[in-house]
Amino acid sequence: MLNAMSSLPFWEGHVVDSITELDEGSLLITLDAAPEAEALCGACRQACALVHERRWRQVRDRDILDRRVWIKVAVRRLDCHHCGARVAEHITWLDRRSRMTHRVRIWVESLVQMLPIAHVAKLTGLHWHTIKAIDLRRLEHLHGEFSAPEVRRLVMDEFALHKGHRYATVVMDAQRMRVLWVGEGNSRAAIRPFFELLGTEGCARIEAVAMDMNTAMDLEVREHCPNAEVVYDLFHVVARFGRDVVDRVRVDQANALRADPKGRQIIKRSRWLLLRNRDNLDDDHAVKLEELLAANVPLATVYLLKTELKEIWYAPSVREGARRWKRWMKLARDSEIAPVIQFAKRLRKYVRGIIASAIYPMNSSILEGVNNRIKVIKRMAYGFRDSAYFFLKIKDAFPGKVR
Repeated sequence: MLNAMSSLPFWEGHVVDSITELDEGSLLITLDAAPEAEALCGACRQACALVHERRWRQVRDRDILDRRVWIKVAVRRLDCHHCGARVAEHITWLDRRSRMTHRVRIWVESLVQMLPIAHVAKLTGLHWHTIKAIDLRRLEHLHGEFSAPEVRRLVMDEFALHKGHRYATVVMDAQRMRVLWVGEGNSRAAIRPFFELLGTEGCARIEAVAMDMNTAMDLEVREHCPNAEVVYDLFHVVARFGRDVVDRVRVDQANALRADPKGRQIIKRSRWLLLRNRDNLDDDHAVKLEELLAANVPLATVYLLKTELKEIWYAPSVREGARRWKRWMKLARDSEIAPVIQFAKRLRKYVRGIIASAIYPMNSSILEGVNNRIKVIKRMAYGFRDSAYFFLKIKDAFPGKVR
């Protein structure tokens, strides 16, 4: 084994002197400086022949098959005649004062992109905090500095950070699909740092921002981005219509059928049937939906209004969008269903942002996919105690499309 490993290129400037099998089955490889290799000053990187002292250091290297590998190497302390420094020599495969080689660091960095830290710790035998520190350095190097060159369209959304109504805000470049910024909170004060990082020129360059009907986001965009058009997202508006209108009418209709327990149960259990898109239903559920709507006029009315509401976002022009909006408002008023009329009144103040989708056909459904991925990241890590590390993991998961 010694002859086979003596020429391996893992430890530049050194050769294998001996290999010892330790009691726990790991290998201890003792290295010696290669005769032809010159020691390099740790300060100026110049060749230096004056050795002040040698100190043995034992460091961890990448596993070989199923064996843990330890390296025992003599680190020379040099008295450099070029820069006058008295420092430890520069070893290309080992950082100063580090207890692991570059091979271990690269190995861990590749593993944490696929596996939870707890699993990587078990696989490598390294401490959980050591692995997190390696990954954190990698993430800070890649995503630590804010960068948003030539960004013109944004998508903003919030996601649950912890239980108990604690939220964080995520901002994405709508064109490159890159997460630009993640911050804790969903208030105006929490969102403002993003626009401060973007700067006056960057804010002036923004032409459209897609979001839900979040007042804090809306106000901050209007204050900092004078040229931006706010586009309200189809997904969130229709989801709110489902909660505020469809659910309310469904419950009222079920309560009206107390004398008919069987019919009442059918309506009570129809929530997801009414909220899902018709195109996503299989044949059996599509038949059940048709039977339900045929038997109950108020439910059929709100279902039709939900379908018509979506059509506003698909208008080919602002003029057509305004026409579809007026038609929907008339249908809502004529329905004489109280939850529908109340929802229409509340929605009226958002009409500009809804019709703006004809000019900027963008929505935050992209970020809904991001939110699902965020949930997966949290589940893989069994939760995050360090929010800054968690936010870097999110940015790393969505580096953006290459132009």
